[in-house]
Amino acid sequence: MVVTGTVHLVGDHIDTDAIIPARFLVTTDPQELGKHCMEGLTPGWVQRVQRGDILVAGENFGCGSSREHAPLAILGAGIPVVLAKSFARIFYRNGFNMGLPLLELGEAVDTIADGHRLTVDVTQGVVENHSTGAQIHVQPVPAFMLEMLQAGGLVGYVRQRLGGGA
Repeated sequence: MVVTGTVHLVGDHIDTDAIIPARFLVTTDPQELGKHCMEGLTPGWVQRVQRGDILVAGENFGCGSSREHAPLAILGAGIPVVLAKSFARIFYRNGFNMGLPLLELGEAVDTIADGHRLTVDVTQGVVENHSTGAQIHVQPVPAFMLEMLQAGGLVGYVRQRLGGGA
């Protein structure tokens, strides 16, 4: 899984209420949620995003309440991958469960700026920064989690494993 896009940088401790405020939790439709992605952080933020762009965050991204709507909103906004210094544990799990790949970059995230152009290879754990020429190598996503992502998340993965039933 390889993604190339422009970086949209957010800071540390971005909680799920900032990603998708509670007033928009009346649906689970990713397209509808995506229209309000990051509305709790900066109203109109999603208007700057192009399909395929990459969200890059600081520490503890996705903290706060356990809300599957948050990764769905990110996917619905057209963002296919999130990179961060670190993720809140429950968001990390919810992201993969909903089909959103996440890579922890640690301190290397500080070398990425808003507007940089990146290519992210989730399978290999390589982030190439076209704006600086730098490459960041991180732990690639484990094979079973890649299968889950390719199936569109946990529900799709389970359906495949059960032979289409469920």
